[in-house]
Amino acid sequence: MDSLQRKEAAQQGEWAVQASGLVKTFGENRAVDGVNLNVKAGSIYGVLGPNGAGKTTTINMLATLLRPDAGSAKIFGYDVVKESHIVRQLIGVTGQFASVDETLSATENLIIFSRLLGLSRKEARQKSDELLEEFGLTEAAKRPLKNFSGGMRRRLDLAASLIAQPPLIFLDEPTTGLDPRTRSQMWDTIRRLVDTGSTILLTTQYLEEADQLADRIAVIDRGRVVAEGTVDELKASVGTSSLQLSVTNPLDIEQARRTVEQVLKVVSTVVGGKISAPMANADRVTDLLISLREAGIHLAEMSVQKPTLDEVFLTITGHGVQENDAEISTATSHKQEARV
Repeated sequence: MDSLQRKEAAQQGEWAVQASGLVKTFGENRAVDGVNLNVKAGSIYGVLGPNGAGKTTTINMLATLLRPDAGSAKIFGYDVVKESHIVRQLIGVTGQFASVDETLSATENLIIFSRLLGLSRKEARQKSDELLEEFGLTEAAKRPLKNFSGGMRRRLDLAASLIAQPPLIFLDEPTTGLDPRTRSQMWDTIRRLVDTGSTILLTTQYLEEADQLADRIAVIDRGRVVAEGTVDELKASVGTSSLQLSVTNPLDIEQARRTVEQVLKVVSTVVGGKISAPMANADRVTDLLISLREAGIHLAEMSVQKPTLDEVFLTITGHGVQENDAEISTATSHKQEARV
């Protein structure tokens, strides 16, 4: 079976990633401590956690850049240790820092990567032009990379990882350090990759990024997966929605609070002139509005809010996602040896 046939077979499989009990230790530090992951083909799977949680180390094992100390992993059914040469044909890897050569132009970088992957000169030029167009870099194609912004370099690095059109793409914190506008552009690009048949495994410490992109999320902390599910499942796991309302006439606030408690059968609080109450069933909002109207109470504002991913992470781990514990860096020699 040649490379193209393997890719086609991989894209037809149900599971892009199957990992069981992955362990990686550096000295006395157990960076990854029994991670289990199952990623469906054709999806965006988010791995959410702070620096030092073990996200990058996990990616490096799945991408054959590090050998697991224990456990096993398969990419489209191929073992990452025993069949690493096949796995490397099925994946693309984009790390936290651009791997492009700053002494060359964007076009020259992509052509070199294409030639190294076996494309002819004509094919390399064509692929380079296509990718530069896709990532909005055509106008800057011949400009020295030293004049590129951080966002442009990240887009070029992602473009380079797609030359071989791999069915599985690892994106390790791809938008770190980018401004909001460029981050949004990268999100659009990631969505398009999935629409054209790729599977994305995305690590991030940006809660909004996971919320916006991921079909499923694994929350990883101190080397372990501490929660897994869809965004809605994770939010539901930490509590119900919250009702927030304020009244037009401040003199009505106490009566409004009693009405809220009677209709919703909950205990409410009043903070800063705003009534807050847990709400397990959003359908009861209609009943509450009718009761408030019958009591002659006019609302100035009302909203029903789901728990945020920030609240999910804080509840599950006991600390915020932005806490910064430096993760053990992986050996450069391993990365060079197994470079995709």
